[in-house]
Amino acid sequence: MSSQDTRSLWADAFSRLVKDRWALISLLVVVTYALVALMATLGIGMPDWRSSLGIEYLAPSGEFWFGTDLFGRDVFAKVIHGTKIAMSVGLITSLIAIPIGVVIGALAGYFGGWVDDIISWFITTFSSIPNIMLLISITLIMGKGLLSVYLALGMTGWVGLARLIRGEVMKHKEREYVQAASALGGGHYRKLFVHILPNVTHLVIINTSLQFQTAIKSEVILSYLGLGVQGEPSWGTMIDDARMELARGVWWQLAGATLAMFIIVLAFNILGDALRDALDPKLKGK
Repeated sequence: MSSQDTRSLWADAFSRLVKDRWALISLLVVVTYALVALMATLGIGMPDWRSSLGIEYLAPSGEFWFGTDLFGRDVFAKVIHGTKIAMSVGLITSLIAIPIGVVIGALAGYFGGWVDDIISWFITTFSSIPNIMLLISITLIMGKGLLSVYLALGMTGWVGLARLIRGEVMKHKEREYVQAASALGGGHYRKLFVHILPNVTHLVIINTSLQFQTAIKSEVILSYLGLGVQGEPSWGTMIDDARMELARGVWWQLAGATLAMFIIVLAFNILGDALRDALDPKLKGK
């Protein structure tokens, strides 16, 4: 694929995205969540979840959108704090998993032979372990807390991308532009990282959107099981707290956490599908 073809691909992808109303709405939702998480991290204009209002289990109202919890704390403030946790988990685990998947997959696809055999064996063995059991094992070994969640999800989320990159690199290394680079004396590093990987960047972007929402759901599960965030609210801990509240007819903490998670996961799914359709070279011009 030439540089002109690459520019045309990105221009065509942008044109497809701006014409997709649902993709733009999903992108707006993701950006909104990111801004809320950033503002909550910096302490700008966001309510303090630790402040007690003094009224326990106050039902949702115009003043308190999601009511209050057992200790009189604003559930909406806890949802906001949970948004900060969820978005940070999605971002940091993606920053860990994506480079691992790209490098491992690229090395296997480019060199082939015994290198590919060893890496493929490792990927197959790693992926044969049930993901949730692997996550629980890592968090139990490393201890509870947000750092363990980052590392556990980051170290287990690279397998799918590695397989995808491996297959794409195997196809691209036989193409004319790579052979031309070889004829000009290009080394392995230049051919792989300068010529081939830029042409599979669109797959990394698509996978990042999928990795983000998978990490968010996994953090909720780990926190629900008591292995994730400790001492502060996340959507998982809020859902766990709501188990005992439902018997008393207090549903708003569960509803707030579930709704917040549902919206962002749905937005990432729609955006991921739109990116896949827009960035797939086979669909260009259709």
